[in-house]
Amino acid sequence: MQRFNNKTALITGGTNGMGLATAQKFIEEGGKVIITGRSEKTVNMALEILGEKAFGIVSNAGNINDLMNIRKEVEKYTDQIDVLFLNAGYGKFAPIECVDENQFDELFNMLVKGPFFTAQQILPLMKSGSSVIFNTSMAADIAMPDFSIYSAAKSAVQSFIKTFAAELTKHGVRVNGVSPGHIKTNIFNNTGLTKEQIDNAIIDIIPNIPFKRQGEPSEIANVVLFLASEEASYIHGAEIKVDAGISVIR
Repeated sequence: MQRFNNKTALITGGTNGMGLATAQKFIEEGGKVIITGRSEKTVNMALEILGEKAFGIVSNAGNINDLMNIRKEVEKYTDQIDVLFLNAGYGKFAPIECVDENQFDELFNMLVKGPFFTAQQILPLMKSGSSVIFNTSMAADIAMPDFSIYSAAKSAVQSFIKTFAAELTKHGVRVNGVSPGHIKTNIFNNTGLTKEQIDNAIIDIIPNIPFKRQGEPSEIANVVLFLASEEASYIHGAEIKVDAGISVIR
């Protein structure tokens, strides 16, 4: 299928994991992609994978100066964005008594300020029929130890789906969200855990997943592309869970 001919997507955090997989599939279906990432190295590595239909911007979704500059950077490549996938983010997890203000602010800056102000700046480039997709998390629906700040931040993003949908209806812009479960990404890379600790954490997680496996980034990308496509033209203000049922099956 070529559902995205003559369409351009902006994907924040598009250098790896779910963002990169979505960029690859969007290009495969005829579109062009602008990705953001926090370092020139990772952006360039992703562009080598994505090819000539991809463009990159070095931008930190947790930095307000970068957020306020994102529209100007995007306009170097296009004057219209058809799909905005607000995906950038990572996790840091700690018991309540160990959370400090720096960790609190870091996660809320990245996961809440990031998507809000990116959307604010890019919306003037989006016409009727375009689509905004937020990346939330099963952590907004499941109470887990050490996840208090991450879950709260993702719950705020979950709220944006409804409030943005209410406000952008008059502009003909659809707003939805995808809620991933345990997906094979680098979410633990900024936690300070060693590779062995991360591997052990994943081993502990697997038995709790109904399908007894982590999801693939491509499985999230498939849903994002569906929500962005004309096939989802009557879906608005919705959040689709892609978590193997872990948020509803105990």
